[in-house]
Order: sequence, then structure tokens, then C-alpha cells
Amino acid sequence: MMDVIEAVMQPQFIVTTAAAVAAFATVLTLITPLLSRDRMSQRMKVMALERDKLRAARIADLKMGGESPTRLRQAPKGFMQELVDRLNLRSVFETEELKAKLKMAGLRGQAPLVTYMFFRVVMPIILTIVALFYMFVVLTNLTYPPIVKIAIALGVGFGGFYLPNLMLENLIQRRQASLKEAFPDALDMLLICVQAGMSIEAAFGKIAKEIANQSVELAEEFSLTTAELSYLSDRRQAYENLGKRTGIAGIKAVATALIQAERYGTPVGQALRVMAKENRDMRMSEAEKKAAALPPKLTVPMIVFFLPVLFIVILGPAIIQVMKLG
Repeated sequence: MMDVIEAVMQPQFIVTTAAAVAAFATVLTLITPLLSRDRMSQRMKVMALERDKLRAARIADLKMGGESPTRLRQAPKGFMQELVDRLNLRSVFETEELKAKLKMAGLRGQAPLVTYMFFRVVMPIILTIVALFYMFVVLTNLTYPPIVKIAIALGVGFGGFYLPNLMLENLIQRRQASLKEAFPDALDMLLICVQAGMSIEAAFGKIAKEIANQSVELAEEFSLTTAELSYLSDRRQAYENLGKRTGIAGIKAVATALIQAERYGTPVGQALRVMAKENRDMRMSEAEKKAAALPPKLTVPMIVFFLPVLFIVILGPAIIQVMKLG
């Protein structure tokens, strides 16, 4: 014990450790900007393409005098698409609920749908094979009978059937958290733009650019809503689509208020002012709830990490003196 303490307290060891930490921090600082991607530019580029496609589909509708046979996104080609078509997975997995969840996760078009159905079928097989390899090849010292190992591998494969659902739910929760955090500020800006005399389409487009630095997801949704307000024949459908794509109660309430304001001719600014206050109160209540839950969450880390260090600092010198005397 004394040898370890003396080795740690050596000036050469301290200087070497500090130099290593400084070198690692320097390398990490230089590499991080290179590895980070410009998510805002990428998302805005996607929304610009979506707007152009929506415009082209709307023009085709007007020319044909009916529904356009063109689709905004073509179905993906390749092995995934071929497997989905051969096994007829669309009849099993493709539902309106699944499409709504994919939209809430920010995954639009046929490609994410085909990918989801593909992995719902493939993941159980992959995980079962990996588990069998791990049981029989890697963990050779296990004393379980072969039938037990096979049962464990089948259980792992059964869990893989629900793994795409867990990943999808995780994407939805992360995206909704970003939307909830930035939406009250966006609603305040929307109120200011409307009271300044801007149209609702121009206000959505303006806010999509301003809020992009805070939440790329919300900027994406506002950009798509701007395109739908410009090219859909029914403006109410654009507001309803905004609420369905996000799945957040506050945004759905704002969409409903905008629909009622246009239907009954009530001032949009008054409705937005009320909804902005409600969303600010909701965000404040969420912050208070998280703050109230913080002390119980800190109890275990305090006991596990703080108290042992405190005891070492307090009792360490006394123990060292006793060991020297012994």
C-alpha cells in the first residue's frame, strides 16, 4: 500500500499523467469538429427536396385534374425490397400505426418502411446465430447442456424480433424531446411574426430558419408545414399533419387552435398568445418535475462514489501513521 502511494506521489508520475491527459484533450479537441456533421444543412437540404417534390406533385394534380399517380418517394430497390416483396411482409407489418411512428421518428418515404420490415425478419435470425456461436465457440467453459444453450440462443433471437421496435421508440422519444424543448420559443416567434403582419406561411418559413440552430427537427417540421400550406388544397390538412408527425400534445393543441381560427375567423394572434403561455407553463412544469426528481437520483451516486472518497481523505492519514508505527 505504501509503495503504491509513494509511486503515485512521485513528481515524474504526476507530470507524465498530466501530460498524457493534456495530449488526449488536445487531440480530442482537434478531432471533434472534423467528425461532427452539419445536421442543419443536411436536414434543410432534405426539406428543400421534399418541397420541390411536393410542388411537382401538386402541379401534376392541377394538370391532370385529379389525383397524381406520381409518388413523392419511390420504393427502394435492392435485396431488402426483394425480400420484403417475396415474403409479402407488407400485408403483415404495414399499418397506419407503423407509418405514423416512422413519421414521428423523422423517417419518411418507402425506404425506412422497407428497412424496418426487413430487420423485423432478419434480426431474430442474426441474433440467434450470434448467440449460438457465442455459446458453443466462445464460452466453451460453460457446463450447461446443449439443449439449454440452444434455448438461450432462441430466447435471444426472440428478443431480436422486438429490437427494431425498441430502436424506433428510442428515435421517437429523442426527437420528441428536441421538439418539446424548442417549441415554446418557436411559438413565441410565431406569435411575433403574426402580430407583425406576416402570413402564417411566411411565419412558419421564417421560424424554420431561425429555430434551426436550436432544434433541427423542429425546423424540419416547420419547413414541411410551410410547403404543405403552400401546395395542399386544404390548409387544415397541413395543420393536422403537423400534429400527427410530431405526436406531441402541445403541438396538436396549437394545430387545432389554428384550424379553428381559420374556420371561424377568430384572430390567429389571440389563439397563439394563449397557446404560447400554455406551452411555456408546460415546459416550466417539466423542468420543476425533473428538479424535484434530482435528489433521490443523486442518493445512490453520493453513497457509492462520494462517501468512500471522503472516508479515504479523512481516515487515510491516520491509517498511514498507524502503518508506520506498526
